[in-house]
Amino acid sequence: MPDSFQKSVLDNGVRVITEHIPSVRSISVGAWIGAGSRDESDLESGMCHFIEHMVFKGTLKRRMHHIAQRMENVGGYLNAFTSKEYTCFYARSLDEHLPRALDTVIDLIHTPTFPEKEIEKEKDVIVEEMKMYEDTPDDRVFDHLDAALYPGSAMGRPVIGTEETVRSFTREGLMSFLNRHYVESNTIIAIAGNVSHKKAVKLVEKYYSQSNPILDAGEREGILDYSPSVFSEKRPVQQAHLILGTRAYDVHDPKRVALSVLNTILGGGMSSRLNQNIRERYGYCYNIYSFNNLHSDIGDFGVYMGTDAKKVDHSVKLIYREFDKLLKKSVTKMELDRAKSQAKGSIMLGLESMGSRMMRIGRQELYYQRYYSLDSILNMIEAVSMDDIMDVATEILDPSQYSLIKIIPETEGPAALEK
Repeated sequence: MPDSFQKSVLDNGVRVITEHIPSVRSISVGAWIGAGSRDESDLESGMCHFIEHMVFKGTLKRRMHHIAQRMENVGGYLNAFTSKEYTCFYARSLDEHLPRALDTVIDLIHTPTFPEKEIEKEKDVIVEEMKMYEDTPDDRVFDHLDAALYPGSAMGRPVIGTEETVRSFTREGLMSFLNRHYVESNTIIAIAGNVSHKKAVKLVEKYYSQSNPILDAGEREGILDYSPSVFSEKRPVQQAHLILGTRAYDVHDPKRVALSVLNTILGGGMSSRLNQNIRERYGYCYNIYSFNNLHSDIGDFGVYMGTDAKKVDHSVKLIYREFDKLLKKSVTKMELDRAKSQAKGSIMLGLESMGSRMMRIGRQELYYQRYYSLDSILNMIEAVSMDDIMDVATEILDPSQYSLIKIIPETEGPAALEK
């Protein structure tokens, strides 16, 4: 383990991890909670995201406007996001403001007050956010894909929830969820930049001096079986949006690295096969790409494309044709080397940002409870062979395992659902 990365576990279970980059004058601080929309019951759908909003409405130490000004007053930045499996509250600032940044993010997750009036107002805010996503078909189509890939599971629900569930939230329910999941053993404090690990640990210990001992956040439910399906929705849009998607590998599967390289070859950038053949050769789209999502015990892979409604059926055939070409004829050494260089370059360029470094070490701790150095990651990519690519392609690029999700322009009458 390099000297730049250090990890300590406090007596109460909070994990503090730092990556020291002495050549910069900034720091990025993240408070990670190992709970996301996957950890919600049906009636709690959207609660993680709602809590992410509500912690900014006041804590035992600060009112809402004080929180908003806390980092901006020193030229910093404060924000948060919620995913399927975790929530992150983060701040960025000059290194001299580390105590302020740590105090701010820990205060948000440790002592929120959830004012009743703010709860009711925030319900309206989030419903408006839902409407924004409703008007963004290239986001909405991915929600439909999740529902198809993870039926009957919280993984298949939108992170934001539904208007019905959000309207039903109470302060009591929010506090109950917080007390179950925002526990010390489920908390990681990750810091990247010009930071002293020893100083960071002392500061975190200070802020958690009155916290409770280790608690267990509980275990997640498993994922149900999947059967491919077709889903189509008509909406008042100008362009059709389609996804072909299937189940794939989780974050622990050794084949995930080869799939990442395959993803680059197939649909990662302007030189990818899908882009060159469907956009450049046929002119069918402006945007087409493949994607690979990794979760703790499952993953998914697919292709997104926006095109004219009249070209949807032929576009699907063209995508499957690219699958077939790759399966029948191995990638060339030049193509493989280019994809590996592209993947490595993307990682290395991302590490110029302290925010990206903080996100990397935070996710590594969440999923692996260990640190993977940059060299070890680059070596794993470099070790991918043409045989590895073909083995993964044979498992993943089977058209019979893909669900087809479409949002198409409505030609007449009100928007309607088709299954």
